[in-house]
Amino acid sequence: MNALLKSAKILDEKSDFNNKIQDILIADGRILKIGDTLKNPKKFQVIDFDNLHISQGWFDSSVCFGEPGYEDRETIKNGLNVAAKSGFTSVALQANTQPVMDQHSAIAFAKAQSYNTATRLLPVGALTVNSEGTHLAEIYDMSMAGSVAFGDYKKSISNSNILKIGLQYASNFGGLIQSFPQESKIAESGVMNENISSTKLGLKGNPELAEILQVGRDLDILEYTGGKLHIPTISTAKSVELLRAAKAKGLDVSCSVAIHNLIFKDSDIENYNTNFKVNPPLRTSTSIKALIEGVKDGTIDMVTSDHNPIAIEDKKVEFDYAAFGTIGLESAFGALNAVFSTKKTIDILTSGKRRFGIENASINIGNSCNITLFNPEITYKFKNDHIASKSKNSMFIGSPLKGAVYGVIANRTAVLK
Repeated sequence: MNALLKSAKILDEKSDFNNKIQDILIADGRILKIGDTLKNPKKFQVIDFDNLHISQGWFDSSVCFGEPGYEDRETIKNGLNVAAKSGFTSVALQANTQPVMDQHSAIAFAKAQSYNTATRLLPVGALTVNSEGTHLAEIYDMSMAGSVAFGDYKKSISNSNILKIGLQYASNFGGLIQSFPQESKIAESGVMNENISSTKLGLKGNPELAEILQVGRDLDILEYTGGKLHIPTISTAKSVELLRAAKAKGLDVSCSVAIHNLIFKDSDIENYNTNFKVNPPLRTSTSIKALIEGVKDGTIDMVTSDHNPIAIEDKKVEFDYAAFGTIGLESAFGALNAVFSTKKTIDILTSGKRRFGIENASINIGNSCNITLFNPEITYKFKNDHIASKSKNSMFIGSPLKGAVYGVIANRTAVLK
């Protein structure tokens, strides 16, 4: 990839050019020069966008693409293209495929689909065989194939001993274990937060207690076993408190929150719109405030789109029977940038890399080029036209967003709008 970026404001605290507007010359995927006004003797492609800002490439710790098995929802190829257009140069792919990614060959297949793409795909292998929670999967073998973590997507680890053994075994090779924060017996068949809103709508509730109990149990097991634990998509104020206390103890634990759980609350579910049916469910304003504070003070390590394409026939049904999930890659930056400052938003979108073993290459001369291009000032209302995913199940449709992505330059490839 050869290109000349014109008048780009660099937002990267590790760069010698942080907060400066510079031209950037890229040759063979590396940053060759950075300066006020650079010449272009070799006639490289000139990239000149309005109010162009750049940062280190963004990372999403939880996306689903469906392939293999659910290509009607999304394919890996198109999913990675969507991710690139949304500003992400690396994504962690969840194992909720058919068959489930629970062995070496499945991880190798997923990675093979992402060769020569701008966005790097990082598979998360299933923790248990077929994600059934009964037997530990071959996690070491999957790590050798390139799996960056191990977890059963949106499925509770009901058997405490599975989590205990998984943490102990993964400690031998530095593996990261994920545990979905929900006690399944308490949550049962709840389809939204248990609160006055669920009563008004006549829908079965999933109480905050289901998450709180599971998070507390998982942290107790981690304290006993040691190892590395990641708790994805917390949604309650009490979970933030528990994780803050665990980190103060020195436990090796990280966590994430889904973007939609920072913005929408349970009372926003109107007309039984199934795009708002997600797991964990949308909670209360009290939890939203605590979650935002947790992001600001670092208790919550990363924010994810929790991008989960669902086919129309699984959403265009009664709320009780609809599948859980919303897409979120296309709206991620604009939604976050509307809640946090641009500086904090970029920090959020890049801070999770270290936990998943991803190199954080600064924007400096001589380094490989792994950058996201964007305009943080554009405001607009999110519409169907902004969706590039095969599935259109976004709860952000109609929401005001701030900031637009121009694309990425990474892995010697450019994907630009």
